[in-house]
Amino acid sequence: MSYIGIDVGSVTTKLALTDDAGNLLWSTYLRTAGGPIGALQAAFNKLAKSEYASQTIDGVCTTGSGRNLASAMVGADIVKNEITAHAAAAKQCEPEVRTVIDIGGQDSKIIFIKNGVSVGFNMNSICAAGTGSFLDHQSARLGIPIEEFGDYALRAKSPVKISGRCGVFAESDLIHKQQLGYNKEDLIAGLCEALVGNYLNNVARGKRIEAVVLFQGGVAANAGIRKAFEDRLGTDVVVPPHHCVMGAWGAALLAAEHSKACKQKTKFKGIDNIGNFNYKPNTFTCESCSNSCEINELYIDDTLAGRWGSRCGKWS
Repeated sequence: MSYIGIDVGSVTTKLALTDDAGNLLWSTYLRTAGGPIGALQAAFNKLAKSEYASQTIDGVCTTGSGRNLASAMVGADIVKNEITAHAAAAKQCEPEVRTVIDIGGQDSKIIFIKNGVSVGFNMNSICAAGTGSFLDHQSARLGIPIEEFGDYALRAKSPVKISGRCGVFAESDLIHKQQLGYNKEDLIAGLCEALVGNYLNNVARGKRIEAVVLFQGGVAANAGIRKAFEDRLGTDVVVPPHHCVMGAWGAALLAAEHSKACKQKTKFKGIDNIGNFNYKPNTFTCESCSNSCEINELYIDDTLAGRWGSRCGKWS
């Protein structure tokens, strides 16, 4: 028995394949690049060329901001939010986890877990400081590959104090301190410390962070951010080996749980088929009431495959 989890975000698209025990067999991590349909097709084309192409799939779950689109494309059995998916993967990876720090391309979240049960969460509301897209922008502006960004911070001798109240202030202050002649190592270390402070104030919002702490999402690869968290929290911060695909992994675990509970045949369209369909999205506004809901549709080979977006469920 095998299960697929799909996490379509605004910046990256992830695909994970697990066995019946929840072990991660295969995964891929691609840039969405403004085209979730193309990114998801590319991910399935990679799976179709892997050693797991002939695997029998017993369940599929989608998550992420593009979860409804992905569900219509592939024929998912269930759709879950990112909090549920990330928490599931964290508990699979570390049963004693108490706090999950997740920072992705456009959003940040924190999940609190007690006795294996999620007991609360927060997400960033407005400020995107510290997210992957923000760090990508800063690394490009400083002329440093994003893969080396965290290593620069670790070499700092005297981190510069950077305003971390929001992304705009952080960037403005970084430019100002750069013009004063500070070296890149100290600037980046100061930025990492400022962004962690921003996260703790705006996402954690003063709530107690207890060990074991897992750090997942693409930004977890940044050693400078991880060190800044450890310095501020006074505890080890664990970065799982598959931190980039935890949402997709968690979705696959949820697919397995659903499949075993409902004992129904999967609606999945098949690994080989996803990359060969012609997809066309469409949108319109429902005028049936004052809500004026934006309704999204997906056509596959000119046939309506899915529709979502109505608050009342009329168009679901």
